[in-house]
Amino acid sequence: MTFSIKSRAEEIKKLKTRRLDLLVIGGGITGAGLALQASAAGMRTALIDMQDFGAGTSSRSTRLVHGGIRYLKSFDVEVVSETVQERAIIQHVAPHVTRPDPMLLPIYDEPGTTFSMFSVKIAMDLYDRLAGINKSEYLKKYANYTLDKEQVLKLEPQLNPENLAGGGVYLDYLNNDSRLVIENIKKAHDLGGLMVSRMKAVKVLHNQFGNACGVTVKDMISGEEFDVKAKIVLNASGPWSDFVKDLDDKHDQRKTQMRPTKGVHLVVDQSRLNVPKPTYFGSGTNDGRMIFTIPRDGKTYFGTTDTDFKGDLTHPKVDQGDVDYLLKIINKKYPNAHITLDDVESSWAGVRPLVAEEPAPVDDKKKEEEKPDVVSGASDSGSHKLTASQVSRGSSLKRADDGLITLAGGKLTDYRKMADGAMKMIIEIMNTQYARDFKPVDSASIKVSGGDFDSNHAEEELENYAKEAIAAGVDPVGAEKMANIFGSNTEEVIANAKDTKPIAGLSLAETLSLRYSMENEMTLTPEDYLFRRTNNLLFNHDEIKNVKAGVISEMAKYYDWTDDQIKDYTEKTNELINEAELDYLKDAAAVEA
Repeated sequence: MTFSIKSRAEEIKKLKTRRLDLLVIGGGITGAGLALQASAAGMRTALIDMQDFGAGTSSRSTRLVHGGIRYLKSFDVEVVSETVQERAIIQHVAPHVTRPDPMLLPIYDEPGTTFSMFSVKIAMDLYDRLAGINKSEYLKKYANYTLDKEQVLKLEPQLNPENLAGGGVYLDYLNNDSRLVIENIKKAHDLGGLMVSRMKAVKVLHNQFGNACGVTVKDMISGEEFDVKAKIVLNASGPWSDFVKDLDDKHDQRKTQMRPTKGVHLVVDQSRLNVPKPTYFGSGTNDGRMIFTIPRDGKTYFGTTDTDFKGDLTHPKVDQGDVDYLLKIINKKYPNAHITLDDVESSWAGVRPLVAEEPAPVDDKKKEEEKPDVVSGASDSGSHKLTASQVSRGSSLKRADDGLITLAGGKLTDYRKMADGAMKMIIEIMNTQYARDFKPVDSASIKVSGGDFDSNHAEEELENYAKEAIAAGVDPVGAEKMANIFGSNTEEVIANAKDTKPIAGLSLAETLSLRYSMENEMTLTPEDYLFRRTNNLLFNHDEIKNVKAGVISEMAKYYDWTDDQIKDYTEKTNELINEAELDYLKDAAAVEA
């Protein structure tokens, strides 16, 4: 079943004519996971997003599935216990985009440090216990252990030895966030769900009893507006949750729930910062933050910041202050690296959809003055008792008096659990109010698209898919990348490999991947492909300009773009690349110099 611009037209026809059981607003990981479960349960399900799937928070994370060991210091055991077990489950359902990779946690004797050598062992043991590592034969090999100072430096020689007390090694999981989203979306689509990107909710509809019964939507491609009817409407729009609730005229717009914060990551070549294994350490700035340094595809990325965000939610940007903060920390922890702004090859900024501790007091006059457009940004909701880093990463599930459900907050790691909770509420409503007989699904056993292989032997399985690609004529590096992106769908990607001539500027692997993605992953723009379907924008700095030209050329043929459209997409893609490379900050620094 194709999932492309062609199928989109058919799905829009169904949106106009069907009365749905469930309409999900928001195509990030939370909405995608819920749409998958609802579709698997046999509900008439649709999901809409005003942007590409995963274009918000869910493509801008630290790219880890982790329980958040640092939250144990603040005794947020409930959040950790709910998420730490999820790592293995997500690896099981999406083994091509999630894999175990032990994390090094160096311990420094310095003010404001998150852990000491004593407390880190307690935290790691609790972490493992909550995860049930000793109960799994597959996971037992990943049980935590401690290292003395010499052992840490032998493992990671570039680390600063000053005040280094030792370290711990514990299990966490690497992840490809945007791929996890699209693979959930594709599976939901395969199960009959209507998954439509570039479709913006503009108004919540009500029946004669005052209950939410659908949404007026706007097709962001054609400009057409129409009504979508549904028995249940669920808001899973992440940082936009308050704004979507404001589309409901029965909602008190003075009641804000979200407290968005910004997180920034920077990417440098591994030759500039050689980190052999994922590493996690206190910032050393007495601010309670923890910093990741992660090796990936010959690069090293590090982050993250955590600051309250009041800007454009659709376009968070890296500021000079973000760069200064991260480089100060990195150069202190890796004193011989001497990383500068000029070393940054790529970057990304994302907005966390944190649920505020409590609604802040609202000045009606000030609220009216600062009220933003639903897609533009968040106004200042007043002073906060907690710093951004102290706000809990817990989730919230609430049903308004008119029936509109809002599922907000949480972490990428607990998206399936959040969907489980929402499904219990949805099934109860459907079965009691609409006399249906829906039953919960075992979401822990539903493999996402591309994940149909033995997760306990993921490395061997992925190697076999790569070998199949090599046998079809794909180069070894491209074959490995393809297997890690598409998993069991690799066989479909390479189906016509022997009859395919590479596009100018692209390898055979990239050519096959792009064509598959346009036909089966609703890839509509160069940004969709270069940023979210692949990581070319982030981790392929050396080739991105050549790849960009080939991608635009092929997409122009597939979509029959006009010369003006080609020019527009080329300019937008150049702007995207330049922004990721932080050219605007580098140019400003050059002027000041």
